Amino acid sequence: MAQTNGTHPKILLYTNHGCPYAHRAHITLDELKLPYEEVIIDLNTPRPQWYLDINPRGLVPTIKYTVPGLLDEEIITESEVVARFLADAFPSPFLPGSKESPTSALERARINFFIDTWNSKVGNTIFPILTAPDEATKRTKIDVFIAAIEKEIEPLLANAKPFFNGSEAFTLAEAIIAPFIVRTYDYTADESLLPKSVVERLDALPNFGKWAKLVRERESVNKVYDGASIAKNTKARLEKMKAKV
Repeated sequence: MAQTNGTHPKILLYTNHGCPYAHRAHITLDELKLPYEEVIIDLNTPRPQWYLDINPRGLVPTIKYTVPGLLDEEIITESEVVARFLADAFPSPFLPGSKESPTSALERARINFFIDTWNSKVGNTIFPILTAPDEATKRTKIDVFIAAIEKEIEPLLANAKPFFNGSEAFTLAEAIIAPFIVRTYDYTADESLLPKSVVERLDALPNFGKWAKLVRERESVNKVYDGASIAKNTKARLEKMKAKV
């Protein structure tokens, strides 16, 4: 745990429960069992000046982090930076400290590689499916998405026990990717977003299917997540985007 001389940090999270990036911060805080307060930021309206003064980019999540008597108020932004900061401040099986054991640095490197693989090879293939102009294009982009998971992610989960890299504990790798896993599955409830065949194809991948099921069932993943509401809001937002074209 972070050295705070027994003083608990004060964490204020600026968030929006519909945002997958803010979702990462919620999962991390809950997995680390860190108490926090939250302020909800409306992402459908221009950001108020008071929030831009805190985070000039106007994005979520942002955290204010203070350790009374030891550390004055600090502002930390960007979802992966926030999650990694918290995990580094409170080392655990979620993300071991780099010098915690002879293998800790290697475990961290593997987690980092897994996250980078998702971000660079898979994550950027999801939104183009939702914005495809016609069904034929959507089917092609779905094939690209499934192929990327099968080629890039499936082999990296070969030793999951049940979580990434042989871990029995939920890790930072799951926390960073979980928001996009649950959304992908829940979007198939309305086939105008994604066809149910996407779930069938993902579940047919032996490593990914088993791992994704556990991720989707995790309490920390579901604590502030409302899949039905998010799918409905996503559909409405896409319809507005198409109307402007």
